[in-house]
Amino acid sequence: MKLMRVGPVGAERPVRYTGGRYLDLSSATPDIDGAFFASDGPRRVRDAVDLPEIDVAGQRIGPPIARPGVVLCVGQNYAAHAAESGAPAPASPIVFYKAPNTVVGPYDEVLIPRGSTRTDWEVELGVVIGRRARYLDSVADALDHVAGYVLSNDVTERAFQFDHSGGQWSKGKSCETFQPLGPWLVTPDEVADPQGLRLRSWVNGEPRQDSTTKDMIFDVAYLVWHLSQYTVLEPGDLVNTGTPQGVALSGRFPYLRAGDVMEVEIDGLGRQRAVLGSA
Repeated sequence: MKLMRVGPVGAERPVRYTGGRYLDLSSATPDIDGAFFASDGPRRVRDAVDLPEIDVAGQRIGPPIARPGVVLCVGQNYAAHAAESGAPAPASPIVFYKAPNTVVGPYDEVLIPRGSTRTDWEVELGVVIGRRARYLDSVADALDHVAGYVLSNDVTERAFQFDHSGGQWSKGKSCETFQPLGPWLVTPDEVADPQGLRLRSWVNGEPRQDSTTKDMIFDVAYLVWHLSQYTVLEPGDLVNTGTPQGVALSGRFPYLRAGDVMEVEIDGLGRQRAVLGSA
């Protein structure tokens, strides 16, 4: 099942996309948010009947989940990306927070921050939590707490991340518009293996990243279990699982500038396209 949100910023309506049709879920839920997942929302909207079809042509596609309570990110979770960053593969997941108000839609403008010289792209598999995860007993329990998967772009300003960091990464991750999501949230029944998805990115039509989630150092199930040992994951929270090699940080490509077109894609989870503007 594919869930999405359509409409102006702050006034998106919940939609189910199925068989080329867009079904309005407003009669079944006011939004796709933490309360929706906590109240068994995916099952309710899957079973809902007589949903009206809507035309989304010309309408803005918003992020598929409303503002999450938290955005947790995992760094250097692909060995080749760690290497291009000049770091060894981590022995334990590197975790940092990203401001939830960075979340925007898959085609919204992304703003290069004031004073930025090193804005970068990062295609990532995003994991949306569906059930409260607290001190999970085992890795085998973890995927039962996942509501679905989303295409995520963990946009980053590298000078803010490293040179201005004060020892942590969130300054380079939390600039406005730095978290494009969507176009859909895809429920686990349509993702046969979260470790078997191809990720790609382009800038101005030129290929940048091309890898698969099987190259993760720590897989999705392990990450959810691991995070639950240190923090409580709530329904609607977002976990970014890391990016593969091929970013500007590698030194092989120029950093982003206003006017550039940034695209990212994951098999089955859709494609994003953002034009870069200036803050």
